[in-house]
Amino acid sequence: MSRHTQRPRRRHPSAPPHNPHCPCGLAETYENCCGRFHTGGTTPPTAEALMRSRYTAFVKRDERYLLRTWHPRTRPARVDFEPGLKWTGLEVLETTDGSAFHSAGTVTFRASYRGGSLHERSRFERVDGAWVYVDGEFVE
Repeated sequence: MSRHTQRPRRRHPSAPPHNPHCPCGLAETYENCCGRFHTGGTTPPTAEALMRSRYTAFVKRDERYLLRTWHPRTRPARVDFEPGLKWTGLEVLETTDGSAFHSAGTVTFRASYRGGSLHERSRFERVDGAWVYVDGEFVE
């Protein structure tokens, strides 16, 4: 090999792009957004924040958080995650009440998954000062 000939450099496969945003769709990192609720450091201040954090818990399959944030009168014994289901995005369509000044609220959203979407209006209430999911109805 002469001194003017260079060896071709090995190309390493590039890592997949890292998405720094929280799965709930907000521009914060997971740690600064829904992650802080999942670890129990704080509770969501609004019904919408709780709904976003619950969506993210479904993405991450965090059964403990989902059960902890479910109203005691409607909480199931366990959460059955559908095998192979991959959530791909969340769109909040409407919120009614659910702020620091309310004891109840609703959030209408569309959660997309590979192959379809779920359109639901969820009801939330405060229990001992913390927002919890009560139930939801599918929206056509």
